[in-house]
Amino acid sequence: MSADSQPDAELELAHVLFIDVVGYSKLLLNEQTALVAELTQIVRATEHFRSAEAAGKLIRIPTGDGMALAFFNTPEAPVRCAMEVGKALHGHARIFVRMGIHSGPVNAITDVNDRSNIAGVGMNVAERIMSFADAGHILLSKRVADDLAQYAHWQPRLHDLGEIEVKHGKRVGIVNLYGEGFGNPQRPTRIKEQKRLLFPNRARSGNERRRRAILAALSIFAAVIGVMLWSYWRNHAATDEVVFIPKKSIAVLPFSNYSDDKQNSYFADGVQDDILTDLSKVSDLKVISRSSVMKYRDGARNMREIGQALRVAHLLEGSVRRSQNKIRITAQLIDAATDEHIWADHYDRDVADVFAIQSEVAQEIVTRLKANLSASEKAAIDVRPTRDLEAFDIYLQAKQLINNFHDTPDWKETLLKALRLLDEAITRDGNFALAYCLATRANEALYWFGLDHTPGRLAQAKATAQKALTLAPDLGEAHLAQALVHYHGNRDYARAREELALAARTLPNNAEVFSSTGWIDRRQGRWEDAVKNEEKAAELDPRNSKMLNDLAVLYDVLRRYDDEEAVFDRAIAANPSTADYFHLMRAEIELEKGNTKAARIALDSVPAGYDPDGAATSTRINLALYERDPASAEKILAATKLEELVGGTGSLLPRELFQALIARARGDAPRSIEAFKAARTKIETKLKGQPDDAVLLATLGFIDAGVGKKKDAAAEGLRAVELRPIADDAVDGAVVIANLAMIYAWNGDVDLAIERLFFLAKIPGGPDYGQLKFDPAWDAVRRDPRFAEMLVSLQPASSAR
Repeated sequence: MSADSQPDAELELAHVLFIDVVGYSKLLLNEQTALVAELTQIVRATEHFRSAEAAGKLIRIPTGDGMALAFFNTPEAPVRCAMEVGKALHGHARIFVRMGIHSGPVNAITDVNDRSNIAGVGMNVAERIMSFADAGHILLSKRVADDLAQYAHWQPRLHDLGEIEVKHGKRVGIVNLYGEGFGNPQRPTRIKEQKRLLFPNRARSGNERRRRAILAALSIFAAVIGVMLWSYWRNHAATDEVVFIPKKSIAVLPFSNYSDDKQNSYFADGVQDDILTDLSKVSDLKVISRSSVMKYRDGARNMREIGQALRVAHLLEGSVRRSQNKIRITAQLIDAATDEHIWADHYDRDVADVFAIQSEVAQEIVTRLKANLSASEKAAIDVRPTRDLEAFDIYLQAKQLINNFHDTPDWKETLLKALRLLDEAITRDGNFALAYCLATRANEALYWFGLDHTPGRLAQAKATAQKALTLAPDLGEAHLAQALVHYHGNRDYARAREELALAARTLPNNAEVFSSTGWIDRRQGRWEDAVKNEEKAAELDPRNSKMLNDLAVLYDVLRRYDDEEAVFDRAIAANPSTADYFHLMRAEIELEKGNTKAARIALDSVPAGYDPDGAATSTRINLALYERDPASAEKILAATKLEELVGGTGSLLPRELFQALIARARGDAPRSIEAFKAARTKIETKLKGQPDDAVLLATLGFIDAGVGKKKDAAAEGLRAVELRPIADDAVDGAVVIANLAMIYAWNGDVDLAIERLFFLAKIPGGPDYGQLKFDPAWDAVRRDPRFAEMLVSLQPASSAR
């Protein structure tokens, strides 16, 4: 589109803060990355950043060596944010920044990468003002200073520096902001020198004039290159990564159901899902997983936006009309960038030909995208899952139930209904391997989610998985089902990994294969592999909240808090309905980092009624205990009617355990012991059904330590470590060692507690910095000098003060 044909931009007043790291270019690449990450955490922790972000009144733009923050609330917001940053960095040995602030008009733009951005005088002037600053300076435009000067408390902090000349000869009034603990009272170097720069000696020889002309040309060239590089950094760092969309990438959107019987929606979903599955077997393609594309079932579709959100170059949409024994399937391939149709066709056939149609559509797409199709991949696409159309119809009904059981009020009944349908389908066709795979998924879900955690249910999952493999030894879905049984059923990580490797051969685009492999990588302590696999799963299923949450949890275990928060941003953008959950997770991150003030701000943005499994309540209790306010913690617990709350390990714990910890923090030993005993009864009941659950046993151990049963507590803690050694399970292994450390601390065995804490500080998954620094439960060892030494090694950069 030409500039003349663009609509008039709508201007909006923004209050812009530019922050730049001084000496950035002299640092090594890894030092640059670490420094910007640390600065980002400091800025994120400021009260005015948090409040503006929570109110939707902030746009943040990374600039490579710093950032630009555009506030849309008050002129004071960027100034107070700058003061908070300045105070946080006061005396800092590593980070030196300069800052510039201006209020001016900006407008929303779409940049060359089709991303939303902002531009305008407000941005430009703020950056140019900042460029005149030295380390520590907070420079304001006269416009901003005049607004602040209306209030008496600002006047002593504002120091007029006169006018400066910026680009194109424009002159801007500038004011230096400084006070106790922030700012730089010295006159900026560039302002001192500007008189000489503005009024040079006119008497020059011809050679001098030529040299000056050459230097001027070089300066202009350097400025142009600088602007181009800054623009590159700004546009590409807006999402903290360069977005690459491969040409051979596609998302198969939900097909419309045009059948007279609207109950046939499961059939339309089945056709779409089978085409998607066929395409996902082609290793030369990138194919987005089902759960992400199903978000686009309803509502108008903006193909460009969908392509950008899913990071694919092509989209396939279509419709299904089924009437008695006839079927019409339409399909159209769309270029996501241009919204142009590349190919479209329709198929009028007998219902019996549905498998052939799906195969034809998939192969047509492969041809249109110029993807390589191996002989084995073509054979896999051509496979007919069953000869019995009635069995297939029943299978599709069951599949819809299993795919959506999380969204139903009674998970168990939904899964059992699906199993009854699958039994019917298998009765009609005993060789229906995919039906056995699906039955394994339902049985495994019943077992894993505790809906029927019995040996009988696990045996059924194993039997159906084995039957699927017997019928179809090369079927990727069968190997995936078998892997889940090994993983969830008996924690046989080695065999699960083998099955997943076999599944990946024929399911190269299956996000669950990568996600499940990432789970095993975590358990086996293969952290780099875990990150790679979980990130790949999130790439193939970018709108799946579970995939994104799994990735965030992994970053949390690794204490990579910046990366974790970036995942939260992605998750909220993909599914705004998850915002409350991820705001709650942000509060938990701040607690882990020891930033109690920031944690409170984050919790304040979580609606009062939002409390999944008591997670908000337990986080608020922890914050109150960290702040040494057990009375408030007690009131928070009393306000919930839940009998169990999710604890730090993700397990549901009896409310009596929280009562005991609160009473212990208050120094009320009798009440604490009484509550511990009540909690012990409930934990023992759980252990009867899960006698080898090491985390539960370790919990029992520190409860016994709480009531003074030192010998029993130590024995239970050691037994838990034996049941789940860290060499076999890096995740739960770290949890039970942490519980053992607490048992030793409460028993008075300080040396043994410190020894284990030093070990945990060096590996992922141990207690976090905030817990060790503030939680009253660690008071027994906190005064030991070795504890302080260990704590320093865990301190996140953003918590350093």
